[in-house]
Amino acid sequence: MLDYRFIVDNIDAVKKNIENRFMKADADAVCDLFKKRTELATALQNLQQRRNVNAAAMKGKLEADARQELVDEGKKLKDQIAAAEADLSGIEAELEVQARRIPNMAHPEAPIGREDKDNLELKRVGEPAEFDFEPRDHVQLGQELDIIDFDSATKVSGTKFYYLKNQGVFLELGLIRYALDILAKKGFTPFITPDIARTEILEGIGFNPRGAESNVYTLEGEDACLVGTAEITLGGYHAGTVIPKEKLPLRMAGLSHCFRREAGAAGQFSKGLYRVHQFTKLEMFVYCLPEESDRFHGELRAVEEEIFSGLGIPFRVVDTCTGDLGAPAYRKWDLEAWMPGRNGGEWGEVTSTSNCTDYQARRLNIRYRDDDGGGKSRNKFVHMLNGTAIALSRAIIAILENFQQAGGSVKLPPALVPYCGFEVIEPGSAAGPV
Repeated sequence: MLDYRFIVDNIDAVKKNIENRFMKADADAVCDLFKKRTELATALQNLQQRRNVNAAAMKGKLEADARQELVDEGKKLKDQIAAAEADLSGIEAELEVQARRIPNMAHPEAPIGREDKDNLELKRVGEPAEFDFEPRDHVQLGQELDIIDFDSATKVSGTKFYYLKNQGVFLELGLIRYALDILAKKGFTPFITPDIARTEILEGIGFNPRGAESNVYTLEGEDACLVGTAEITLGGYHAGTVIPKEKLPLRMAGLSHCFRREAGAAGQFSKGLYRVHQFTKLEMFVYCLPEESDRFHGELRAVEEEIFSGLGIPFRVVDTCTGDLGAPAYRKWDLEAWMPGRNGGEWGEVTSTSNCTDYQARRLNIRYRDDDGGGKSRNKFVHMLNGTAIALSRAIIAILENFQQAGGSVKLPPALVPYCGFEVIEPGSAAGPV
């Protein structure tokens, strides 16, 4: 969340930012509650000082009547302090609730808009595939190649689930190793993260675990949820800690299953693997100094571009508009791959990377100790960034649709062949590497 004092001192800019993000939040309420908190804290301090004076006076030699008067005053002050502490605690709780509804400030260059069409295209890499035959979409390819089974998954688990089978299994595992090898060379520490996180961690990262609009699966009877991304578990890894400055930056890569309710998602743009309830993703995460977060944001995007350039998949980079940033993000870039089977040929999001500045760190209380130059040190909030290295289900869509052949087979990108153990997926081919 934003610093309370920042909200008060920049109220007009904060209100404009809420408007540009098309969110509902009450910045004026935060200002009013902050003022009340300050007043109550001052009043409490005055009462505590009076209590200290009273306690000191009690140590002197006093007549019985004078001592009794101090005792009575001490009891009165005790009750007043308890009431003041309760009032302050209530105001602080309400202040935090209201402040958490206010989104992070958006980058000055983030395009203002509400929908995908308002995103700004920054660059393109590669040319969309052209075919001398009618291309299939990944659903048809996956079924004909016997590597994806939607029907059985619907019977067993419900809609928007799937089985990978035969060479589809080795394709996903090969993509994981391919991306992990790139990240390891760039200094990312690999993790396989838990698929469950405490509710307080989700809320700290900026996910809403409850309500009709929530995209999160909550666990009944538990104060925990299934994670929608390893951003949650990697971001929560250092919750409540002070990271030594000399250890920054921290680069982490987390492999996890991701669970999303995807309520209301339907239609052509959500078919097949594109929007499902469970998938596997390799996520990048960085903790860094505030002055370095813009640079590391560019680094995360460069890694994403390297991964998809290496696969030979055409993609474009877009600067995400303010209405689609998500509350924690200061700036977000998406990579959209060309998907020939998507509505006759469309761009589809395959990765995103966000600079969340200190917004999540404030919620999770993640700091570093910094020397202010005068011989003193104090704790400051780190900046936190995340980026998709590879979401396996969407990468598989792009590979199947871009590298399909006239006879229904799929020729793998050369970079994947050493990891998968085969060059082509053919109808009726062997179950795995041969």
